[in-house]
Amino acid sequence: MEYAIARRRMVERQIVAKGIQDPLVIEAMKRVPRHRFVEEALWAQAYGDYPLPIGDKQTISQPFMVALMTQALELRGGEKVLEIGTGSGYQAAILSQIASRVYSVERISRLARRARQVLDEIGCTNVNIKLSDGTIGWESEAPFDGIVVTAGSPKVPSHYLEQLTIGGRLIIPVGGRGSQVLKCIVRQSSDEFKEENLLGCRFVPLIGKDGWSEGEGGL
Repeated sequence: MEYAIARRRMVERQIVAKGIQDPLVIEAMKRVPRHRFVEEALWAQAYGDYPLPIGDKQTISQPFMVALMTQALELRGGEKVLEIGTGSGYQAAILSQIASRVYSVERISRLARRARQVLDEIGCTNVNIKLSDGTIGWESEAPFDGIVVTAGSPKVPSHYLEQLTIGGRLIIPVGGRGSQVLKCIVRQSSDEFKEENLLGCRFVPLIGKDGWSEGEGGL
């Protein structure tokens, strides 16, 4: 009950009050227990308006950022979504409340195992997780109606654009190691894309073949 109250307050004060209007996103944020995706010692902080560490130099994103990125996908239910950077599994859990299938790629095995465990425990059975280089996407399951990238990239990897459906939306932070711009890119035809800048942000680096190298991307 304590966490249910904290979650309701989070949605009211950090999500709705900051301009998130999509009812599907709001309901998803109400349902998913964010505290389950961090270590028990951090449960009391789980519904605060800030990211939290999850180990391996990674974080669980600020609740507002998770809601904003999900809203930017403009999901209506039944879609197939790719997430790059499973991390704690929280973003995948939110997506799973709206999309039909969620495919999530993680490069750190400990995080992938932990996320899988928590997602199973809370009943998110429509999430598939693969241990791989996230910068190359998930070609065997493409195309996707939406792709959300939860790490900052120096550029937009071409694999993501290729793996979008026509009309599909890519949400990705692009920029330097210390700060990025969150972009929304819509595939309008086979070779035409429309790009919009949403807001400034700061994510952990996207490590991989088409992102930062292991040492290069540190904050």
